[in-house]
Amino acid sequence: MTRVYFLRHGKAENRAEWRGSDDERPLTAEGEEAMRREAEALRALGLAPDVIVTSPLARARRTAEIVAEGLGLSGRLVEDERLAHGFDVRRLEQVLTAHAGAGAVMVVGHEPDFSAAVAELIGGGEIVMKKGGLARVDVTAPAAGGGELVWLLTPPLLGSR
Repeated sequence: MTRVYFLRHGKAENRAEWRGSDDERPLTAEGEEAMRREAEALRALGLAPDVIVTSPLARARRTAEIVAEGLGLSGRLVEDERLAHGFDVRRLEQVLTAHAGAGAVMVVGHEPDFSAAVAELIGGGEIVMKKGGLARVDVTAPAAGGGELVWLLTPPLLGSR
């Protein structure tokens, strides 16, 4: 069994107003500050994943950097293309295989991929991952129905507004 923490990136610049590549759309100043508060809350909860795997997209990568730094785990941060566009349970299986020795893995990425992956892992239902939201799924097999949703924390519960 692997504890998988799904962390959606923080608040990013407005897509409609951003002039660059969407892959490079950054967190807002407010989004960065909110993620710092969340990192403090996660530290207080004793969260210490063996590895933090992030999408290479700027907003997710920065979210992961802030959280890793706040948890004192910057050395455990890994960027993985599989968490970018099109992340799903199949890609999660590949990520978990790449980190087979880890008992706890945090993945940092995007919607709607995370909600769909969590729902599939737990055998159905509707999950909504808000920006900065965090879900813990205990995964026995990275396939449909191969996980149990332990909790889903909204950003306000983690210190974001």
